[in-house]
Amino acid sequence: MGAIVRASRPISWINTAYPFAAGYLMATREIDAVLIVGTLFFLVPYNLLMYGINDVFDYESDLANPRKGGVEGDVVRDRAQAARVHRAILWACVITVVPFMALLLWVGDGWAALTLILVVFGVIAYSAPGLRFKERPFLDSLTSALHFAGPLLYALVLADVPLTGATVWPVWLAFVLWGMASHAFGAVQDVRADREGGIGSVATVIGARATVRLAVALYAAAAVLLLFLPWPSLLAAALPLAYVASTARFWNVTDAACEDANRGWRTFLWLNQPVGFFVTVLLIVAWNGWS
Repeated sequence: MGAIVRASRPISWINTAYPFAAGYLMATREIDAVLIVGTLFFLVPYNLLMYGINDVFDYESDLANPRKGGVEGDVVRDRAQAARVHRAILWACVITVVPFMALLLWVGDGWAALTLILVVFGVIAYSAPGLRFKERPFLDSLTSALHFAGPLLYALVLADVPLTGATVWPVWLAFVLWGMASHAFGAVQDVRADREGGIGSVATVIGARATVRLAVALYAAAAVLLLFLPWPSLLAAALPLAYVASTARFWNVTDAACEDANRGWRTFLWLNQPVGFFVTVLLIVAWNGWS
């Protein structure tokens, strides 16, 4: 059980549950069974599916990756034990995901069902053999971004919110760009390990330095998009700048020193907490209609 919980990356649970819960609550302005069920689904089962499948099918490369074995991914070193753990993870994914999926598909309309299916498909396709979107440069960053923006998009569709609304599209599109930037920067630290393991990524293709600069540009673009929001919501435009500042520290990183970017990645993991706090404050302000 401990290995299954660690495979779901508890430190990241809120990163997927929060977008769904915030989006659905702000759209419907009520707490109902759908909000509770959806939030619970995106809190644990969804993360177990996302990271658990990754741990199972990336096992060999993870063994050779020195940063694995903590909050950034658990690795069972004993191969016999690992085989048992991996079977347990895959069964846990089925047992926890299917009931939630069935209920959510039942309560939503056709568009909501299609959105949820595509979001979950992206999670599976990222790591599953035969698809492996994570090894398709640039598609890897987009798919990873939708792992986090997807729950928000699903919440909006489920609540019948037009995605082209003036106060809606800048948020979800900026979130997608933030996610792409975060994935790209996260791949920098693994450039050498991925190349040695024969794994492709946006960072292995264009190199560590270019990837860092791409991430900085995407974070900055997310900030610009949020300027289209009305006051005081446009204050959210300042939040991606924290990631710009953190990531830009590695502007000139080389492939040979790519592991140095792990310092920035660890900063990213904890930076999400204060940024999330300020997002919550802005949502409270928007909820109360303050100006």
